[in-house]
Amino acid sequence: MTLSIIIPMLNEARALPGMLARLPLRGCHCEVILVDGGSRDDSVAIARQAGFRVLETAPGRARQMNAGAAAATGELLLFLHADTLLPPMGLQALQAALADGKHRWGRFDVRISGRHPMFGVVAGLMNLRSRLTGIATGDQAIFVTREAFSRIGGFPDQPLMEDIELSKRLKHLSAPACLSLKVSTSGRRWESRGLWRTIWLMWRLRFAYWRGAPAEQLARAYR
Repeated sequence: MTLSIIIPMLNEARALPGMLARLPLRGCHCEVILVDGGSRDDSVAIARQAGFRVLETAPGRARQMNAGAAAATGELLLFLHADTLLPPMGLQALQAALADGKHRWGRFDVRISGRHPMFGVVAGLMNLRSRLTGIATGDQAIFVTREAFSRIGGFPDQPLMEDIELSKRLKHLSAPACLSLKVSTSGRRWESRGLWRTIWLMWRLRFAYWRGAPAEQLARAYR
């Protein structure tokens, strides 16, 4: 099955060169589309100079990923954050996970790169929670068949929790394929805001979202 990798970005000039250089594209029949949401640094130039296709849209990760999906030609869609690295053979693993039709979507386990000694524990709890709930976060590199993505209407156009909402809708079609292969995502969010403060904030926002709080209100609290 053909694959499209969609990468939303915003001011990712520092992370992009390493991330693009480490995309495991050898032997994979796939396309890569980067979608910029108004970067003020050299993100667009870096991606284009590396030979990748770049679209430009209004800001908003959900909006950017939907634009990339609309332009993509693959039967499978992989949504990859610009600060996240795929494991070797990751693309082949996700294609195999969706090949039999039992699963319509899935995600990888995650590890957090950085110096904090608790990052391993945090990542382990994220992976466990995802397996128990069937809910994936964008850090886990969500992948989905085009048919399933179109059937649920893509990502909801909201400023936060778009990955949670997408997972909830996809669960009505199938359980996720939970790959034990690990993507590596940057720990910069936890390092810049404080580990425990960030964990508390995210749990509080998720609980509020579960209680029905509007995503726009939660996005203001997140910022």
